[in-house]
Amino acid sequence: MPFRVLGIDPGLTRCGIGVVDVRSNRSAVLVEVSVVRTTADMTLDARLLELGRSIEDVLDRHRPDVLAIERVFAQQNLKTVMGVAQISGVALHEAARRGIPVALHTPSEVKAAVTGYGSADKRQVGTMVARILGLTEAPKPADAADALAIAICAAWRQSSTPSVASPARRSRVPSARSAAVSTPAQAAWLAAERAARSRR
Repeated sequence: MPFRVLGIDPGLTRCGIGVVDVRSNRSAVLVEVSVVRTTADMTLDARLLELGRSIEDVLDRHRPDVLAIERVFAQQNLKTVMGVAQISGVALHEAARRGIPVALHTPSEVKAAVTGYGSADKRQVGTMVARILGLTEAPKPADAADALAIAICAAWRQSSTPSVASPARRSRVPSARSAAVSTPAQAAWLAAERAARSRR
């Protein structure tokens, strides 16, 4: 049975939402992807309400095993950081309300997972997301591809650390030991995970 992950690329103006199913051979299939937009002329509470409703809808329709979201990190633009933190809080609240485990990943972790290179640019990420999901072109805008990349990263991480998932869901987590590696990014990710375990 596939392991389903909802990935969110948080943002007030554009919030990417992507759902993927990952099977035991680590192959990933697109379930749904969208970008929810709000405008700067809306009040903050109205923007959060709109984004929250969209996230609620996807959670209720697709019932993911894990919600994955990009980890908030410090950067020069404080306004952007605040917006990302606010919508992240909304998403985390909705996941907790439904008892859905949450995975947080930094941008470099996500890039390394899907491209094998932690400093990849958005074009490279989009290209690899399309290849992994068997799409003819990269999802657009970039927020959509980023949300799918976050979901893929979390799904592959779950296959190596199944204890993150809730007990009722662990039977659906793919096994890394029996997984077939089908892309260079998957090979790089699996090698990194093995190296990390050997150092413990």
